Formats: sequence, structure tokens, C-alpha cells
Amino acid sequence: MNYLKTGMLLAALTAFFLAVGFLIGGQSGMMIALVIAAAMNLFAYWNADKMVLSMYGAQEVDAHSAPEFHSIVAELAQRADMPMPKVFVVDDAQPNAFATGRNPENASVAATAGLLRMLNREEIAGVMAHELAHVRNRDTLIMTITATIAGAIGMLANFAMFMGHSSSDGERSNPLGMIGGLVMMIAAPLLAALVQMAISRTREYSADRIGAQICGNPAALASALAKIQNYAQQIPNAHAEQNPATAHLFIINPLSGAGMDNLFSTHPNVENRVAALMRLAGEMRTRGFEPDVAVAPARGAAHPHDTTVKGWRRGSVPPSGGRFNRRPWG
Repeated sequence: MNYLKTGMLLAALTAFFLAVGFLIGGQSGMMIALVIAAAMNLFAYWNADKMVLSMYGAQEVDAHSAPEFHSIVAELAQRADMPMPKVFVVDDAQPNAFATGRNPENASVAATAGLLRMLNREEIAGVMAHELAHVRNRDTLIMTITATIAGAIGMLANFAMFMGHSSSDGERSNPLGMIGGLVMMIAAPLLAALVQMAISRTREYSADRIGAQICGNPAALASALAKIQNYAQQIPNAHAEQNPATAHLFIINPLSGAGMDNLFSTHPNVENRVAALMRLAGEMRTRGFEPDVAVAPARGAAHPHDTTVKGWRRGSVPPSGGRFNRRPWG
């Protein structure tokens, strides 16, 4: 259903783009704006991961510098049958996480130091599974396509006041007239942004569900979302406040005053996401499955039930609830 909704929203955005193009600049104006927007977003598609990681001062870690955290991501990637992504830590007190990269072979996942300090092992695994779900779903590609179309609509709207309202043969190419063109210049980018935000919210629900299946513990991801939302309202994220356009990347909106599940939010309401995850947990238990241990024990710590399988399994033990050291990446 989420994929169908995303497809319908993309189709609606594309149709809206075509309509705006013909109303404002005709076919030639539409094509010029599309080419410019596509070039800009193509550059972002190939370089956005490096730009975002640099923007947040993310530091890459490995099995030596962050054994606990790195082992969680490695186990989850193995369960999801995905290539191992690059792993980063962002030195920020607000608990949060994001994924970036154009495809699973060129992906990066990042968590803040605050997240690694404040959440337990199972909750961290749930969060990182959510981020791997974004990578697996190729949500970066989906949002890049969306941004390309939305950007083209914005450009057409900005061109409206400069392209004139008459074609070379003297006929009006913009049937809306001057006032209509001004209204379109204001309304078109707004409507495009609303559709773009709706697609972003849809992808979050999908990543929650698939992430819960990857880590094998929907309740842990639900608990993590509630904790992150609570802390995010109290602890500001200075980098995100300076770059609000990146807010949609995070598992929870990092901006102050965020959280409403309305037309202008990039993320669904956390209560709705938690409720959906708890329904999923109930469905799995109804089918005779119990939550699996979220990740393998830390290196050198043997677990009494070393029969972990991907996702959920019958007759498994509850999560251990172990916590990280105070050095979150140690």
C-alpha cells in the first residue's frame, strides 16, 4: 500500500508539473526548467551523501574504533542480505540517525553520539534497521526524483514573471493572465512541497515496517522512536537548525517545534508510527513468532541462545536489554 501511495503521489506531482509548465511557459519553458532541475538534482544524487556527511561533521568508524556500534550494523546488514554500508558517528547530543547514498552498494548510515548514549542495544538496532530499510527501499532515489520534479515546478513558477505572457505570434501562452501567473508563482512551489512531504512521510512508514522485520523486534524500534522524539524536543540539533532542508533524512524530525502529523511535516506523528509498530508486533505474535534478540552479542560476550536467525523466530528469548559503554562508539 505504501508503494502504491508513493507511486500515486509521484504521478500526481508529475501531472502537476506538466500542467504548470504548459500554463506558464508552454512546452519550451517546461523543458528548459526540467533540464536545469534535472542537472542540479543529478549532481546532488551523486554527491549528496558526501555533502550531508560533511555538513554534519560525521566521522567514519570501523570495527576497531567502534566495535559495539559497527557490529550492530554489520549484523543487521547480514540479516537484510545487503552490502555493508559505511558507518558514521555524528558528534551531537540529540539522539537521531540518518542514511544516505544513491544505492545499497554506495550507502552510509550515521547515528549521533546522543543516540548511542541514550538508547539500549535493542533500540539502537531498531533505529539502524530502519535506516538500512531506507537504503534497501532506495528511498534516496525516490526522493531525488521527487526533488527533481518539485524543483522543476519551482523553477517554472519563478520563471513566470520573466517569460512574458505572449508567444511569438502574439497569442497568449499563459491563459491565467498576469494575476493568475502571480498566484501560480506562489501556489505551485507550495503544492509541490506538500506532495514531496507526503511522499517523505509515506517512506517513513515503510522503513519502520521493514526495519522492524530486519531487526526482529518492532517493540524495540517503537521504544526508540518514543525516546528519540522526547529527547529531540529538549535537545536542539544546531546543524539541522542551520540546514532545515536535510530534516527529512533523520528518523525523527530534528528541528525544534516539529512533531505534528500534518500537511507541512516531513515525518509522520510518532504516536502513529509507534501504534503501527505495536500492531506489527501483535501480528507476528499471532502467527506464533516472538521477538528475536536484536543483534548478536558484543564481541567476546557469549549468548546462551546462539541460534539467531534473520528476522523473527519461534521460541526465542526476549532481548537482553544491554547498554553501551559511556563511550558510545567504543
